[in-house]
Amino acid sequence: MILDPDRGYDLIGDIHGCAHTLERLLSELGYRLQGGVWRHPGRMALFLGDLIDRGPRIRETLHLVHGMVEAGEALCIMGNHEYSALGWSTPAPADSGRAFVREHTPRHARLLKETLEQFEAYPDDWRDFLAWFYRLPLFIDAGRFRLVHACWDAGLIGALRATHPDGRIDAAFVRASASPASFASRVAERLLRGTDLPLPQGMALTGRDGLTRTAFRTKFWEEDPQTYGDVVFQPDALPEHVAERPLSPAQKANLLLYGADEPLLFVGHYWRRGRPAPIRDNLACLDYSAVMHGKLVAYRLDRETRLDPDKFVWVEVERAGALP
Repeated sequence: MILDPDRGYDLIGDIHGCAHTLERLLSELGYRLQGGVWRHPGRMALFLGDLIDRGPRIRETLHLVHGMVEAGEALCIMGNHEYSALGWSTPAPADSGRAFVREHTPRHARLLKETLEQFEAYPDDWRDFLAWFYRLPLFIDAGRFRLVHACWDAGLIGALRATHPDGRIDAAFVRASASPASFASRVAERLLRGTDLPLPQGMALTGRDGLTRTAFRTKFWEEDPQTYGDVVFQPDALPEHVAERPLSPAQKANLLLYGADEPLLFVGHYWRRGRPAPIRDNLACLDYSAVMHGKLVAYRLDRETRLDPDKFVWVEVERAGALP
């Protein structure tokens, strides 16, 4: 995708229904509400996905971002939560052994709970937004910078471009992803959820979000990792005896690497905490756990080819008073 090189861009991390917090961040960035749309005289917002689920104002968030995109004031890529919503509402192929692409299990229902409840009185609205999700690309490659929700896998993205040149998928792609072995499933898992590594010996860990997992998210930029602890990338640390466990040669060979000489890459997804900063000078994660009373974070991108730590802008999410 070719973007105007003379325009500045404000890249914004996972919102998860925190509409009031998003309005505060846009105001901080110099956007103003004009004609029902948030606009900036010289800049464009680029949203990294995960607009829905968990937060108190999901419908308002979708209307705000959709309005900006339709007015040419923003672009938005798909997050794993938008993809999951499509899977939840899409019947699976008859030979898949399941009723829906995203099986209606208690765990999946829990993740979509707030979204479905907030749209219960607006079924037509929800149907329209599900259709809009198909217009959100899985990635944007602007040449000197890139956007993907969780992980840039050049091989999978190259193969995807052969059939979906603009990164936008369709209902047939979502249906195909019901099979874990399918190309569609591999693309969705890697680009929208990232890389992971199974915990050893069938171990399971319950995180601060209450979910129990048998695998952990891994870094896709570590140059020479030696242990599990070298590649872990998630809010919850591994137990010390697991973190110190050496990676096998096969595990090392299967790790993905986004090189230090690649274009700038912006991701969300990973629930970071602390003061926003680059992971390294060509890679930034802008998800700082806004819906968990963290920060909603933006990066103000101009013509730089290396990230500037002073160009992160954020608003804190209040713990009391008005909902975010």
